[in-house]
Amino acid sequence: MELTVSSSAFQEGDVIPTEYTCEGQDVSPPLAWDEPPAGTQSLVLIVDDPDAPVGVFTHWVLFNIPSNSRDLPEALPTQAQLPSGAQQGKNDFGRLGYGGPCPPPGRPHRYRFTVYALDQPLELTAGASKKQVLDAIQGHILAQGQLTGTYQR
Repeated sequence: MELTVSSSAFQEGDVIPTEYTCEGQDVSPPLAWDEPPAGTQSLVLIVDDPDAPVGVFTHWVLFNIPSNSRDLPEALPTQAQLPSGAQQGKNDFGRLGYGGPCPPPGRPHRYRFTVYALDQPLELTAGASKKQVLDAIQGHILAQGQLTGTYQR
């Protein structure tokens, strides 16, 4: 099953506004998704850049988002655990939470905001890596969806 992921800040394929990048306020953009399938116990969000010179660069890992959540507000705090119970993983900047687009000067990079609906919460602690989260969700994905934005410096 596919989830529709959207943002009020940019549309699919559009440029991500500067305020959500390292050249702006570097805060997370608002995101929303539609109703996940029955049986969903938790949600995961992974934001990455497949065009990074070092390979895929991870900008945000957020897991154990409550299954009744349908959106994330702008500028989520970068603390280990959010009031909702969702936990932040470590990004490739070496920090918890969101780290905005910050590509080297040159061609535009794509940023994939992928939401996964899972049939169980993850038994991971805050600070987990993208690899740990992706390994943990194998066999538990009920649906997923993606929003892609671009950015260049």
